Amino acid sequence: MGARMSMLKGANVPVPVRNVRVELGWRSGQGVPDVDASALLLDARTGKVRSDADFVFYNQPEHASGAVRHEGKHPEGDDTTDRLVVDLGGVEPSVERIILAASADGGTFGQVPGLHVRVLDAAAGTEIARYDSRDATVETAFILGEFYRRQGAWKFRAVGQGYASGLEGLATDFGITVDEPQHAASAPPAPFPAPPAPPAPAHHASPPARPAAPAAAPQPAPVRLTKVTLTKASPAVSLTKQGGTSGTMRVNLNWEVRKQFTGWGSKLGRAVPVHADLDLDLCALYELADGRKGVVQALGNAYGALHQPPYIHLDGDDRTGAQAGGENLTINLDRRNELRRVVIFVTIYEGARSFADLHATVTLQPQHGAPVDFSLDECTVPSTVCALALLTNQGGDLVVQREARYLVPERGVSPQRTIDHAYGWGMNWTPGRK
Repeated sequence: MGARMSMLKGANVPVPVRNVRVELGWRSGQGVPDVDASALLLDARTGKVRSDADFVFYNQPEHASGAVRHEGKHPEGDDTTDRLVVDLGGVEPSVERIILAASADGGTFGQVPGLHVRVLDAAAGTEIARYDSRDATVETAFILGEFYRRQGAWKFRAVGQGYASGLEGLATDFGITVDEPQHAASAPPAPFPAPPAPPAPAHHASPPARPAAPAAAPQPAPVRLTKVTLTKASPAVSLTKQGGTSGTMRVNLNWEVRKQFTGWGSKLGRAVPVHADLDLDLCALYELADGRKGVVQALGNAYGALHQPPYIHLDGDDRTGAQAGGENLTINLDRRNELRRVVIFVTIYEGARSFADLHATVTLQPQHGAPVDFSLDECTVPSTVCALALLTNQGGDLVVQREARYLVPERGVSPQRTIDHAYGWGMNWTPGRK
């Protein structure tokens, strides 16, 4: 099936499949703000979210029901898509509409060329609906479309409604409680102290104490909209400044092959095979505060541990990268004082001889605090190992530095030993397998 014509604003089409992929797309380039996709699940009765958990976006990537999931960005040349996956059959009965929204980070939608939304059959990849926004000006958030129920079936409607108040304004309109930045207010002048009460006569009994008021029920934490994208110009961030000082931090690596082929390609005059069974491994070199050093990796089943040294755990080994989860490391931030430095890196285990024609995205998601993400630059050298990020303990604060550094091992030297040499770890290495 070929691509559908763009829908008119207000038009609707039936959605005949249960599982769909939503692609919010635009043309990226110099001066174009970053764009983020989000979804709001609305109650049939109120037309608003039932709770803040009904907001799915980069800081809250999966709905509790599992029906809506934010998959993240996928650049392809000058085009970028931010993707959501929706299981319409798994949406709870009390949810009647799912709003599909976009927000611009660092500019307005008048600066975003080619803004559109596509609804695809998740299994077949065929296009069900498409809506192109052509009249954006000063808006910083947009409702591009929505899924809604009619007589037990789902439909998609093109909406095209803009907001000048950004993601915060859009979310607030639908009942989300947003964690706004705290501005320090000037303290009111201290009142004059009251004169001391005269002492009570010794023979008088003290009045009975008033019963304590019942404690108010704790309010759920508001939604945080902040995020940090590391770039060459701004490569480092303090986790403390982002609120990431406790709990755990998940490090996620996701990748895709820019060009799908199984033969031989050419890069810088070198033969570069890229196969469908590409296997990348997320790893970490660590140095603890007491001087102990080691590696966390799938090779040799060195998966680490979260609640004992090294306080870093590799969750699994994803051999496709196409899964929503990708590969994940978890770091115990409650034990950050016991970490001196950590280098997070990725190696090619099999399926390719370099990172050429691959696109990878790294996201560090603290349990409490803003996520930190960055993309890797295009690889122009025959590299099989890439240093992703360097974490250093600076007075109890973990500072994250984007490395995005492709290394080329010398003949007969392993990728792990190459990283070790580049960052001065000084460990002894033996061959391993998984």
